[in-house]
Amino acid sequence: MSSAYALLFIVATIVLVLGLARKIAQYAKTPAPLKIPTTPAPVTRFGVVLRMFREVVFFESLFKSTKWTWIFSWLFHFGLSLVLLRHLRYFIDPVWLPIQLVQPFGKYAAFAMVAGLVGLLIRRIFVDRVRYISSPSDYLWLLLLLFISVSGATMTFVIHTDVVAVKQFFTGFWTFSGGDLPMDPILLAHLTMVAVLMLLLPVSKLLHIPGIFFSPTRNQVDDPRERRHLVEWARKLEDS
Repeated sequence: MSSAYALLFIVATIVLVLGLARKIAQYAKTPAPLKIPTTPAPVTRFGVVLRMFREVVFFESLFKSTKWTWIFSWLFHFGLSLVLLRHLRYFIDPVWLPIQLVQPFGKYAAFAMVAGLVGLLIRRIFVDRVRYISSPSDYLWLLLLLFISVSGATMTFVIHTDVVAVKQFFTGFWTFSGGDLPMDPILLAHLTMVAVLMLLLPVSKLLHIPGIFFSPTRNQVDDPRERRHLVEWARKLEDS
């Protein structure tokens, strides 16, 4: 079973890395034929950097749009960030000081993740305009993330697993030195759902993770009067 899960995570990691790299390259090569920054927009490149920072860290546009969605979404993403940082301890030895410092906060960040996901799921079910545009995959992604969060919190606060053996398995996984994975049902379910998430993420709506950095409504400078916006293929046609 340990070998099967090691193979599963090797495949999932390859699919995740190569899939994300392919999509990022595709985003980078896709031209933006129009100057379409959402106004009010910054008029300098430094202003664009600040805007992207506020968008990525604080979800500025979502905050301006709907406060309840912003609360649930920010709770989930903030909790997820801390949880991911906390999980780094399973892959590195010795554990870096910043990761040690984040451990107490990452432990309880699971509750923020669960609260945010429950709020987003309720919104998608009971808000008419959101339910109208929702597909089955939208619900399945929320449920998958919710089950991952709940199973992880269960192992932390209710039914503990052998975290030392888990770390030995994953450090052995990266160093090809081997290790036995505890056969706890909740742990196995948790890892299986994480692997499914890694396998499907490169072909899912969750690609907004890298996609936000390539959004022309966010990453363009609002200077259409000062500089003519001309994509490469249009410039070649003009030159010919």
